Amino acid sequence: MSTLAGGQQTLIGGPVGSWESIKLMSGDGGGFFNVSSAHPFENPSAWSNTVEIVLMLLIPTAFLRTYGRLIGSLKQGWTLLAIVGILFGLLLLAANLAQSAHNGTVTEAVGGQVEGTETRIGIPGSTLFGVSATATADGAVNSSYDSFSSFGGAVLLSAMMLGEIAPGGTGSGLYGLLIAVLVSVFIGGLMVGRTPEYLRKRLGFGEMRYVVLYALVAPTTILLSSAVAVAFQAGPSSMGNPGPHGLTELIYAYTSNVNSNGSAMAGFNGATDFHNLLMSAAMLVGRYLPMVFLLALAGRLARQQPVVETAGTLRAQGVNFVVLATGTAMILALLNFLPALSLGPIAEGLF
Repeated sequence: MSTLAGGQQTLIGGPVGSWESIKLMSGDGGGFFNVSSAHPFENPSAWSNTVEIVLMLLIPTAFLRTYGRLIGSLKQGWTLLAIVGILFGLLLLAANLAQSAHNGTVTEAVGGQVEGTETRIGIPGSTLFGVSATATADGAVNSSYDSFSSFGGAVLLSAMMLGEIAPGGTGSGLYGLLIAVLVSVFIGGLMVGRTPEYLRKRLGFGEMRYVVLYALVAPTTILLSSAVAVAFQAGPSSMGNPGPHGLTELIYAYTSNVNSNGSAMAGFNGATDFHNLLMSAAMLVGRYLPMVFLLALAGRLARQQPVVETAGTLRAQGVNFVVLATGTAMILALLNFLPALSLGPIAEGLF
């Protein structure tokens, strides 16, 4: 192909269309081209951008209704959908506010944080895509996450640090959300002075032990891996930027790795022996060990005989429970990751 300057350029092509549905619906996120959905051959317009977002959200959201049908309670499915909807809405609102904020002469002139954003998609399309990708464990990108504002990057990090439950991956999002629900049921049961129950199964010490172990694996793996990476020179040397933003790049890399997302801030160079080995270990522990605890929990619940529901049984549905479960999920994430966020994107945004 001839360029405007009279030179020659080779345009790479291939079965891009067939690749897209697999990339988006499977939760993989790896595009045909290196820049994924930021490439016009993969995502040429605002309409294709909308379709890709729907494809990312489709299966994880459908799992919620499927779960309601499997347990014979559509209300439970709607309850989970309400929790997911609130969390997703809060993330999207925060991301749009962060990316549209005017923090200086340039952003005031252009109307928002447009660096690294495709003009055919714009800021709202980029933030919606980014929140959808990080909240569903997909990992696709249509803009440069490293170019997001400090608080915008913090929102993407938060979507993964929630455990990717809004709505999460294809299957993993559902069981991650159920862990948050079980924690909420346990707290609610203690508040009303009764043994916690969920779907007519009691949540005693044995069951909650596995719930807590599941909930601690990913945060511990992310924070410990990030700390090890920072402690050795090989970690900071991979940061594309100094200070808080460089730390944000590193934390994002390990959060994405452990939570089965796959997206990255491009300024961070993870293609080193040190990071490959550490990320491989973090991936194996952070992704697979929780499944062991989850299956052990399922086994304990399966062996129980269903109990009789009474007037004092905490109903895991309705407005009150939705608020309780949503707050519990957010508080758990904050307790685990607020110090890391404070040293990274929050420090960058404030100072």
